[in-house]
Amino acid sequence: MTVGEREARRTAYILAASQAIIGSAAPISFSIGGLAGFYLLGEDKSLATLPITGFSLGMALGALPAAAIIRSLGQRGGFMFGTAVTAVGGAIATLALFRAEFWLFVFGLLMLGAGSAFVQQFRFAAADNAPPEFKANAISFVLAGGIITAILGPQIVIFTRELFAPVMFAGSFAAIIGLAAVGAVILSFLRVTEGAHAHQDSAAADARPLKEIVTQPRFAAALVCAVGTYTLMTFVMTGAPLAMVGCGFSPDQATLGISWHVMAMFGPSFFTGSLIRRFGPERMVGLGILLLIGCAIVALSGIALWQFWSALILLGLGWNFGFIGATAIVATAYRPSEKARVQGFHDFVLFGAVALASLLSGAVYNAYGWNMLNWLVFPVCVVCLGALATLAKASRRQMA
Repeated sequence: MTVGEREARRTAYILAASQAIIGSAAPISFSIGGLAGFYLLGEDKSLATLPITGFSLGMALGALPAAAIIRSLGQRGGFMFGTAVTAVGGAIATLALFRAEFWLFVFGLLMLGAGSAFVQQFRFAAADNAPPEFKANAISFVLAGGIITAILGPQIVIFTRELFAPVMFAGSFAAIIGLAAVGAVILSFLRVTEGAHAHQDSAAADARPLKEIVTQPRFAAALVCAVGTYTLMTFVMTGAPLAMVGCGFSPDQATLGISWHVMAMFGPSFFTGSLIRRFGPERMVGLGILLLIGCAIVALSGIALWQFWSALILLGLGWNFGFIGATAIVATAYRPSEKARVQGFHDFVLFGAVALASLLSGAVYNAYGWNMLNWLVFPVCVVCLGALATLAKASRRQMA
């Protein structure tokens, strides 16, 4: 093992541990954000999933500032700043539940989403600190931390949602403050990186215009697939707890369904990087899309608990292969001097689309039901497969 790979592994492990702890804010928010919104609203429940939309919108709005802050403060300083944002979001959401203020709760989740925008940069940081042959593995290592998130987040909800009864769910969001504090301690072990000004400015002459970078067939296809896989995951997952409770299952059963889903999202990350190195990221993205189609087929087959949980597991697996594969492609499409702008642009587009998907999920579920959520998976998957086909054609043309 080279010195560069050893250092890359160290960085990836620290970021994976941080992902496991701070990242738990996301499954906490997703598993009960819609239910908490449902209880806070009056008779019109159509905006029940708006808090989750606020979380996703926070990730979108926070993407560019997060990239800029990390560029200015370095990775360690920037990521620790992000933990403070997460803690503030948890505090606001807790206060909103005590005061029974729906819109303040939405704002609290928006702040949690902004904190998550920093967590989303972990995967790029791991790739940027790794040699080319280790980039996919570094990304996978970081996302593998999500397997702990899959267990920790829902378990926190189960054990704390009645902590401040009769104010339901306030304890779960208060726990996020503690998670942020632990995450900050873990991130303090990162090597100090430069504020980036000197290094970035010296390399600025090599940087291409953003338009030129994002219109490359490789980047464009990867962005389409990243957006497609992530928005479908959010679209179906956001509506799933509401659908399960609507079909007579308990909130705990819905939360455990999300737990299985998040485990499927991150569990394969222990070997996804190796699969990408062996078969190529394009094939892994294609496999992810096929698994998303399988999710929709299972979900449309019935409304038994095993069908909900099985669909959510397939949804998580499809996201893992599709999103990690797409991220690995993106990581090869820019130069070091271009990373801050490109990564910020990528996540701004990605989580803007995710925010829209979470908002539409509640509206579609209330208007048309659970089945319609799953029928809409198919056309999006067709678009993603078309993007992959276009990329393959462009690659063959370059090799000719």
